[in-house]
Amino acid sequence: MDVRQHFPALDRQIYGKPLIYFDNAATAQRPRAVLDLQERLALESNGNIHRAIHTLSAEATDRYEAGREAVRRYLNAPARENVILTSGTTASINLVAACFTQRFVGPGDRILVSEAEHHSNLVPWQLACSRCGAKLAVLPVDERGEISLDELDRQLREGAGKIRLVAVTHVSNILGVINPVREIVEIAHRYEVPVLLDGAQGIVHAPVDVQALDCDFYAFSGHKIYAPTGIGVLYGKREWLEAMPPYMGGGEMIDTVTFEETTYAPLPLKFEAGTPNFTAAACFVPALAVAREMADDPALQENLRAMRDYLLEELPKIEGLHLYGTPRDPEKKIPLFSCAVEGAFPADLAQILDKMGIAVRSGHNCAEPLLRRYGLTSVLRASLAPYNTLSECEAFVKALRRAIQMLR
Repeated sequence: MDVRQHFPALDRQIYGKPLIYFDNAATAQRPRAVLDLQERLALESNGNIHRAIHTLSAEATDRYEAGREAVRRYLNAPARENVILTSGTTASINLVAACFTQRFVGPGDRILVSEAEHHSNLVPWQLACSRCGAKLAVLPVDERGEISLDELDRQLREGAGKIRLVAVTHVSNILGVINPVREIVEIAHRYEVPVLLDGAQGIVHAPVDVQALDCDFYAFSGHKIYAPTGIGVLYGKREWLEAMPPYMGGGEMIDTVTFEETTYAPLPLKFEAGTPNFTAAACFVPALAVAREMADDPALQENLRAMRDYLLEELPKIEGLHLYGTPRDPEKKIPLFSCAVEGAFPADLAQILDKMGIAVRSGHNCAEPLLRRYGLTSVLRASLAPYNTLSECEAFVKALRRAIQMLR
């Protein structure tokens, strides 16, 4: 697969230099098939879904539901009713935090999160706990960024009957470490505790079969996996989705409405109030097709491993650079690298690299508690996709060395 030809943004020049896009963990570039479908739908099939019988509405509805079916197949979800379409990972987790805790969590109960969580899998639980009188418990990570399954078991055992849900990231957006999510789910289920997985990074870099994982909820965003922004997914087991109250009220999520009482639509519409981003949802079809093609291409997967291994070897050679997220098994590391450099502020490095045509991320990356665990307030992050190249990695290391020298 000649992957780069599918992503026109990669042809751009930045300050007269070829773009090296290493900020894929924030948002991935979109393939031409997605861009073309967005334009075609806006021009030809812009009609509100599920509501009218005219042709434009029917076409838009069919495209929207095709997007849902593409997600169902990609996740190996049992049925379309398990796939709730939202505006992104944040909305998906907020939905569960609000609805699950309203129904199943009370004063004195606990929600267990890991120390490596993005704010989107932390703040919603804090808000929910404050509403229902519950508390947040934290599962630590070690110096390498790995979770202890023994510690998970200990906390669940000692908190038996009080821990109501485990919420953990599939892959940390800072550490790039693939957590042992199947084992996490298995341990939690021994104590009859459901598990939500934040899959914002995991959906891109690790195979996801929700039935094999046996997770209770899985959340991710379309824009991380080559779809547009403003669309996301919440997979949920039917028994939980049926038992939880609706998240928002309004059009689409109702069965009948009177001033005295409202009954709700069946799944999945029960959780899809209002007009959704139906164009972005439809784009899951070409986006996930491209993602699948890249995942199934041995050459591209070998390229990802080569880039990961090269940066794992070369970045620590830079004087004063500290790399975070170094699992004992390199196969548990995705090509995402967060580092801090002595004597060089991450934002300054990112600005200089931008002038060299290299797009990276700097800041706390919405994971302040995790950075605080390592004594940091900010990191420089480079995150790669299958359309990146080893020569880009070499150029990045050379440019980073030069930027560091400029700041010292």
